[in-house]
Amino acid sequence: MSNTMYLLSFTNWASLLLLGLAVLLFHRYPSPSSLHMAEEVSKSIYDFTVKDIRGSDVPLSNYNGKVLLIVNVASKCGFTQSNYKELNILYEKYKDQGFEILAFPCNQFGWQEPGTNEEIQETACTMFKAEFPIFDKIEVNGKNAAPLYKFLKSEKGGILGDGIKWNFTKFLVNKEGKVVGRYAPTTSPIKIENDIQNLLGSS
Repeated sequence: MSNTMYLLSFTNWASLLLLGLAVLLFHRYPSPSSLHMAEEVSKSIYDFTVKDIRGSDVPLSNYNGKVLLIVNVASKCGFTQSNYKELNILYEKYKDQGFEILAFPCNQFGWQEPGTNEEIQETACTMFKAEFPIFDKIEVNGKNAAPLYKFLKSEKGGILGDGIKWNFTKFLVNKEGKVVGRYAPTTSPIKIENDIQNLLGSS
């Protein structure tokens, strides 16, 4: 096995091991009950405004009528290469049909997104060829979690607690801004394609 293949294999196994530890921790220490009350007044993601990677405000109401896949991303994870590759495939295939991917960098899992916004954008767009929008780096768990992610988690909890377990957790949002699906980091984007197609085909 070449050194490159060995490193890739080791990175993937390391990510799976860390993901397993994260799941165990969240199961033992569930997210605060206040999470379930977060953003109670919010009815859809259109009630939120986020910042893009340059720091400008972006009202999510701009995406009204589109099907969205919201993903917390990282540049140095064992899942990074495969997820970016498949996200790019989905985006290219469906972007003209009303589909958008919103990527939110996060450094809370294994410190695998340590760079500045500028570095993250350069990596995502140059190394991983991402054409979908990359937003401001945020936290998705804990007291400083972004309001959008508090809402996403309150709408679709995980199997072992609501907290995000690892990089590349995915939330699917319908044309009305409602969260209709949540997918684990280990779920490849391509496996979500049928769900995306169904939402795009709905009126």
